[in-house]
Amino acid sequence: MSKKEKQQEPELETKSTQEPEQTPSEENAPETASETAPEVTVEETPQINWEEKYNAEHDTYLRLAAEFDNFRKRTIKEKEASYGNGKSDAVSKLLPIYDILERAVNQPTEDAAYKKGVELTMTELVKIFTGLGVEIFGSAGDSFDPALHNAVMHVEDESLGENTITQVFQKGFKMGDKIVRFAMVQVAN
Repeated sequence: MSKKEKQQEPELETKSTQEPEQTPSEENAPETASETAPEVTVEETPQINWEEKYNAEHDTYLRLAAEFDNFRKRTIKEKEASYGNGKSDAVSKLLPIYDILERAVNQPTEDAAYKKGVELTMTELVKIFTGLGVEIFGSAGDSFDPALHNAVMHVEDESLGENTITQVFQKGFKMGDKIVRFAMVQVAN
């Protein structure tokens, strides 16, 4: 190789290792995204207050637990009320039988076996009512209570006290605080 050729070769090599020349369109091209994006520092990001977030989540959890507890209590109360309502409905359906048996017991009869059978039936019915928690009320001589008695007649009698029941037409029945049937009575004074 001649001296000239040797000198030209290194030039070629140096040219290829250097950056290629930019064309005029590349010179005006925008810079890459990493070069144009502003640098984000840790100080600029909003700080999350973990304690406030925990307290909010804890409060939400407590409210949910309280709502569920209220739902559970309300469901139990409704279940008990529906059972009580069902019992009182069943008792109210049996009350006409009680009234018929009471009239039969009070009727004079010469047949002792018949009278004893009606009395035994009445005793069993009263025992069933007692077992269900039914209280029978309304007797002559009791004081009149408008929350328990239905006054259908009024009598003036000086020998009896004020608001005294003189006669009972139908006995009253209650289960706990619930009135199944008001007593139908006659009241004096």
